[in-house]
Amino acid sequence: MIIKKIFEEIFDDEVHSGFLKYGKGEYKSKFLLEGKKQANKWAIKTGPELANCLVKRCLKKVKEKVLVKGIIVSTNDLRSEVPFPIEKVGNFQGVRKHVINTEIEPLDLIKVMEERPRTFFGLSFKGEDFDLKIKAKAPTSGKPGKDSDEGPRADFCSLKTNDRGLVEELFFDESNFTESIISHTVKVEDIVYPSNLNSLSPKEVRENSKRKGVIYRKSVVDGKEKITEAKFTA
Repeated sequence: MIIKKIFEEIFDDEVHSGFLKYGKGEYKSKFLLEGKKQANKWAIKTGPELANCLVKRCLKKVKEKVLVKGIIVSTNDLRSEVPFPIEKVGNFQGVRKHVINTEIEPLDLIKVMEERPRTFFGLSFKGEDFDLKIKAKAPTSGKPGKDSDEGPRADFCSLKTNDRGLVEELFFDESNFTESIISHTVKVEDIVYPSNLNSLSPKEVRENSKRKGVIYRKSVVDGKEKITEAKFTA
C-alpha cells in the first residue's frame, strides 16, 4: 500500500504515480481510512487514493474468472488494448471513462494495471473472503485542502473482509482495533525536475518530476490519537 511504503522509505513507481496529481502546497484529508471490527471480519472504508491498491490486492486473491463492474479512467481509449470487453466509453475533455461489466481473468486485469499505473481503476467485485465496492466515478483532482467542520469522508471505497494480512497492510501502525480512523496531510514542499529537463516534452516533464515533502498520519485508534510523519521524494 502507498502510505505503508512511504513510512518504510520505499519510493517505487506505485508511490510516484500516487503523487503525480499534487503540486506545491498542503493537502488535508487525503488517503482517508476507517476500519471497524465486526465479529470475524472487518468493515473498511477509504478515500479514492487507495482504490487501485485495493483492486490489485483483492484481485491477487481470486483464482478464477470474476464478475467485475465499474469504470477505468484514462486519457487513452483502451478498447483495442485490453483483453476483456468494454461496455461503452464516455469522453469528457480528453478523459475517457471505460464502463466495465463482465467476467475477467484476474491475471489479465492485474497485467493491465501494472502496465498503466497512472490509470484509475474504480472497480467492484467479490471473492470468498472479501467484498469490494468502489464508486464508479472519476476522483477529483488534488487541490490544497480547506478547513471544514465535517470535511471529506472515507466513503469512496468500501471493503468487507476477514483477511488479517490486508488489514495489517492498511492499518500498519496499529492493526488490533475495534474502531480506527486515519487521515493524512500531504505537504509538498518542492518539485524535483528530471536532470534532462530540456530534452523532454511537457507531458514527460510532468510524469517524471518528483514531489518532495512530508506526510502526516493522524490515527485515532479506539479513541486514542497519535500523529506520525514521514518524509518522501516520490
